[in-house]
Amino acid sequence: MEPFILTAIYFIIAIAIVIVGLVIFEMLTRKYKDWDEVLNGNHAVSLSIGGKIVGICIILAFSIYHSASVMDTIIWGAFGILLQMVAYLLFELFTRKFSVEDQLKKGNISVGIISICVSIGLAFVIGASIT
Repeated sequence: MEPFILTAIYFIIAIAIVIVGLVIFEMLTRKYKDWDEVLNGNHAVSLSIGGKIVGICIILAFSIYHSASVMDTIIWGAFGILLQMVAYLLFELFTRKFSVEDQLKKGNISVGIISICVSIGLAFVIGASIT
């Protein structure tokens, strides 16, 4: 019975961490509200949010694989969210020819695709570093 209980606990933790991460990311975007853009059919923002969700979950998966306890998973999950935020801010910083946030607000699918790739790609790097 214990594996079932642990699975349920990890599931609940994952949902909570993803929600917290999305709330924090929502606060980072100053030029638009993520879920308003999704409701308005902005595919670029949807791709970006999807990348953040998948990225956080990838980090959590690696954390669950390599953690000795539920608390370790929570700590690594929180650290993963922090690193994902740093990645997003660096992505914005290094694209000097345009503002990622402006382009996502305009619905630029190309920027949305790059955003999802940055989130997922770096999630694998972050996750692989968890030992």
